[in-house]
Amino acid sequence: MSTTPPPKALTDAHSTADERTADERAADDGAFAWLRALGPRGRRAFAGAFGGYALDSYDYFTLPLSMVALAAYFGLDSGQTGLFTTVTLVVSAVGGALAGVLADRIGRVRALMITVVTYAVFTVACGFAPNYETLLVFRALQGLGFGGEWAVGAILVAEYASAKHRGRTLGAIQSSWAVGWALAAIMYTLVFSLADDDLAWRVMFWTGALPALLVIWMRRRVHDAPEAVAVREQSPRKGSFTAIFKPGLLRTTVFAGLLSTGVQGGYYTLATWVPTYLKTERDLSVVGTGGYLTFLISGAFIGYLTGGYLTDRLGRRRNIWLFALLSAVCILAYANIPDGANTLLLVLGFPLGFCMSAIFSGFGSYLSELYPTAVRGTGQGFTYNTGRAVGAVFPTTVGFLADSWGVGGALVFGAIGYGIAALALLGLPETRGKELA
Repeated sequence: MSTTPPPKALTDAHSTADERTADERAADDGAFAWLRALGPRGRRAFAGAFGGYALDSYDYFTLPLSMVALAAYFGLDSGQTGLFTTVTLVVSAVGGALAGVLADRIGRVRALMITVVTYAVFTVACGFAPNYETLLVFRALQGLGFGGEWAVGAILVAEYASAKHRGRTLGAIQSSWAVGWALAAIMYTLVFSLADDDLAWRVMFWTGALPALLVIWMRRRVHDAPEAVAVREQSPRKGSFTAIFKPGLLRTTVFAGLLSTGVQGGYYTLATWVPTYLKTERDLSVVGTGGYLTFLISGAFIGYLTGGYLTDRLGRRRNIWLFALLSAVCILAYANIPDGANTLLLVLGFPLGFCMSAIFSGFGSYLSELYPTAVRGTGQGFTYNTGRAVGAVFPTTVGFLADSWGVGGALVFGAIGYGIAALALLGLPETRGKELA
């Protein structure tokens, strides 16, 4: 047997190759590997979708945070204030479905800009409403843009993301909802501390003009994924509602709609009524409510990021099952904290925000992977926003039940939504690792 060592040059070459493989592996598995994998164009798309969804969240939360002041100004009962959320979410189903079709026909970025401009314009208009009926109409029209932004932005980024990191990438997009929520809570604390309630709620809506700045930047810097554009343009049936109800996709559309209904029914119950619960039943001041919401929102932000990681590790279905169960448990615990235990209320806000947000992290990747490129916008836009519309019944139901059960007792109704979500998963496949064109 020869004992002659291999030539040094060959040894060095193998060593260098091994080191390069190790470096590439480290880069591929690092904390920000998902961001590097997007490439320059993908990172700009990520920034546009992140900013659009954060401002979408900001504009949405101008209403729940101003709800007590609005009710006093217009003399509304709980059912009437709950109707604000319901019309927003119901009309958002129309807006989301239309935005999905537009995304398949005119492109993701152009559709995204249309949604951002729409929700910004009508949020500002809400600040000029002279009466309850006008405000209800403006809020409904705001829902047109609000409904379409997430679905279009999620698809835009999903088509840039690698299969390995898609859950984390879309989870990071989802985390921008918590960023917008936090900005709205900060603005609420400032505005309502400095202005009388009768003016403060109008100012909150007027600040909804901020998204216009984002659209100016997106128009020049953000573009659709080239591969997805090529596939989409070659398809003869892009943006077709009938296509997502054909035998091959009908089952997917029905169960994805149920999944979305359950998750959003639970989520919007909490997002709509927790600020009112803290002020009316826990007697917290404006600053106190903002402090408690800080814990809830902090949990939400970390939940989005953690859920995005887990949806890649556990799979889409297991991640949603896990957090559907935990979210239902957290709602029951939060709504049954005894009077005087406000410290416990503060502490439980973090896991509540964490669980109700972590379940959303897999949505962007999961719904994108369930549909082919030609109808991805239509399928995701329809199922996600149909869920919003049907789930909108939950906040209104809580509003009517609150008069007899109290807001805290009525919040328990949101746990039913998470049960529906868990059952809907029985009709859907696992899609982790699926490549998108």
